Amino acid sequence: MVLNRALILGALALTTMMSPSGGEDIVADHVGTYGAEFYQSHGPSSEYTQEFDEDELLYVDLEKKETVWRLPMFGQFAGFHIQVALSNIATAKHNLDVMTKWYNFTPVINEVPEVTVFSKSPVMLGQPNTLICHVDNIFPPVINITWLKNGHAVTKGVYETSFLPKDDHSFFKFGYLTFLPSDDDVYDCKVEHWGLEEPLLKHWEPEIPAPMSELTETVVCALGLTMGLVGIVVGTIFIIQGLRSGGASRHQGPL
Repeated sequence: MVLNRALILGALALTTMMSPSGGEDIVADHVGTYGAEFYQSHGPSSEYTQEFDEDELLYVDLEKKETVWRLPMFGQFAGFHIQVALSNIATAKHNLDVMTKWYNFTPVINEVPEVTVFSKSPVMLGQPNTLICHVDNIFPPVINITWLKNGHAVTKGVYETSFLPKDDHSFFKFGYLTFLPSDDDVYDCKVEHWGLEEPLLKHWEPEIPAPMSELTETVVCALGLTMGLVGIVVGTIFIIQGLRSGGASRHQGPL
């Protein structure tokens, strides 16, 4: 994907539930982000999310005009009016148009994203697992994340989150790939972003301990057996010495 420059305006509406404690500093017990949205002149052109304690509650699919809950069960306990998101995005678009003219079409500064790949759970051959590609320090929020298996693109079992905002107004995102671990397969998370001169490939392959050779197994078994025998002999010697010492004490008796 060829990435072009764009202008962006991020509009963050934060609501924080605080717990004051006398004259001391106010400490935040919980933080809710209700309406973190952005609108930009390059796709994805806009996004609207809500979070609680840095966990995403929902995002709005602006094309389908519907709410997508991060976990389906969230929708059973809460509701959200889609018109709120549409209204906020319209306001952000208007503000972007105004500020673009004020600042003479000055482009944003492209940050260099940071990429980490790891498995969801310890890897066992033949046991289903999930690879996670964590892309941090994203700005502007225009990025392409793809998966490669043995150098070939993978499209099945792929999922990624929306852009999640950070306190410094940059974003992060997770990409997921379900897979069946095999010692013959290697994987790469491919990231394309304006802050990179070329696509970044973050490599991952299963770390499977090499099996011991027959000679090594024999040596280990022999050492274990030897140590066990030594322990038995030493223990027997101590027991005999203890019995002899006890017997000598009884024979001496009181003078």
